[in-house]
Amino acid sequence: MFRFHKPLDIVTLFHKTGSPASTRVANFLKQVSANASETATEDQASDHSHQTNPTRSRQEFELDITEDPPTAGQLKTILEYVGKNRISSIVKGATTENEAMKKFMENTGNFRRPVVVDWHHGKAIASENESEILKMLEETKSEE
Repeated sequence: MFRFHKPLDIVTLFHKTGSPASTRVANFLKQVSANASETATEDQASDHSHQTNPTRSRQEFELDITEDPPTAGQLKTILEYVGKNRISSIVKGATTENEAMKKFMENTGNFRRPVVVDWHHGKAIASENESEILKMLEETKSEE
């Protein structure tokens, strides 16, 4: 018998190369992704840590690091994920979704980076704080 494997969740980092904060987040996410895939390949018969400490780490995911700005559709989705109170953390000077879209279309530089998006779990964060990013990634695991 064989099982169909669930495709990996995709986590995207909208990255800015010249930004030290964005570079730190990229390196951090690479480490988290590597740790998640390491955990996923352990011998499940002898490893019971997923039962004794289920939020210890994130399930394996595919990390997509891009320097491109999001598409208009992606930005709209990201804004929905963060909620109305956090729109200004994604687009400089915006307080509403319409304002954010307008400012983004005028200048994609208004899009703040780094932004981490977990498309499968509907979460996004504009932060360089590793604890906040890890919390977002781990919360998605515990909600499954």
